[in-house]
Amino acid sequence: MALTAARAKTVGNSILAMFFIQGFVQTTYLPRIPELIKQLEVSFTTWGLIIGLSGAGGILGLIFTNRLISRFGTKVMTIVGGSLQAAFLGALAFTNSPFIFFVLQAAMGFAGSMLNIALNSQSVALQKALNKVVIGKFHAAWSIGAASSAGIAGFFATFMPLTIHLTLIPLVGIVVIFLAGSKMLSGAEDGHGKSGKASKASTAKKIPFFKSPGQVWLLAAGLFTGVFGELAMMDWSAVFAKTTMGLEPGVGAIPYTAFATTMIIGRLSIGRLTKRFHISDLSRIGGLVGSVAMMSGVLAGALLSSTDKTLALVVASALFALAGLGTAPLVPSFFSAAGYVKGLNTAQVLARMSLVNTLVVLVAKIALGALAESAGLVIAFIFPTTMMLFAALIAGVVAKRAKSNEAAANAFPATGAMSIIQE
Repeated sequence: MALTAARAKTVGNSILAMFFIQGFVQTTYLPRIPELIKQLEVSFTTWGLIIGLSGAGGILGLIFTNRLISRFGTKVMTIVGGSLQAAFLGALAFTNSPFIFFVLQAAMGFAGSMLNIALNSQSVALQKALNKVVIGKFHAAWSIGAASSAGIAGFFATFMPLTIHLTLIPLVGIVVIFLAGSKMLSGAEDGHGKSGKASKASTAKKIPFFKSPGQVWLLAAGLFTGVFGELAMMDWSAVFAKTTMGLEPGVGAIPYTAFATTMIIGRLSIGRLTKRFHISDLSRIGGLVGSVAMMSGVLAGALLSSTDKTLALVVASALFALAGLGTAPLVPSFFSAAGYVKGLNTAQVLARMSLVNTLVVLVAKIALGALAESAGLVIAFIFPTTMMLFAALIAGVVAKRAKSNEAAANAFPATGAMSIIQE
């Protein structure tokens, strides 16, 4: 089905809003993680177990997401998943039971799986229709939401009770989700859902999960190694700022804000840079730079904070900002590549990539929490920074599989039935 230019613009703006509000809601509690740990009265190891094992909820979501999308479409599942995720997040502040907190985290993971697969399927579908890279812009919108939310949440932490904070932001998020979601691609437009036109991939013989093409496993590995640095910053940067650097909650949000802000800059630049470079080449360079910068920021923050906390904050934030810039193309590059796996449609590839990623992240988060408890956060951060190096290597393999003159086509493969027409 063809899209008019006006319709494409409306859809693009709605997807931007959805990515923004997801980032804004999802990260609003990050500066207050030290308060949540204190409220639950748990160790770093137990905290790692909670946030790690709660990934099981995400796995359940991934198992059912593709079927739900096939039946209801990506638009409906984006709205449902986003709304539920916001509601469960809001409930986190109202419990001091580690078990109930775990259940809520798992429920967030279940809803987040539906949201992420559906929303990214929407973005890839629009990217194919536009025939130019726009995923970077959408992921930048997430980073803008995350960075602004971290800054605002850090400010809230200086005077606002946790319960009020985690009630207000999710409510705002749910309102935006319904408003923006109503203008997204319909099933007929994106090729998913009952009203969608079946693609060749969806009507062909089904490929079992364990017989997925090798490209799926490669992209799944890239997704995990590329995203784990971001997850580590989300889960542990505020704790690192308080326990290792000795910063107050409001100031402790600055390092992550710096990291997320430069991810915005990097992801907004992807569209322009891919006119000259393969997106996987950008990912390869970014992974190398980001890994070194993140570990340097951790070391600088730990070493300098004992003598000058202000200097430690400035230097660590600057290095984390460089790490954010390097991290920017990692996840978008692997998501973009999900659109050209032979025999599977985009939603199927994203679901399989995300399932593998969620399983590995579950174990990795537990390991990171145990490392933080036994060896300290400085040593623990070696784990995610090493993963970023692997992401750079995997991105290099992905880049080599495409000829240089096919770089742009591989970044936004036109496998869908949509096209853009001018009014």
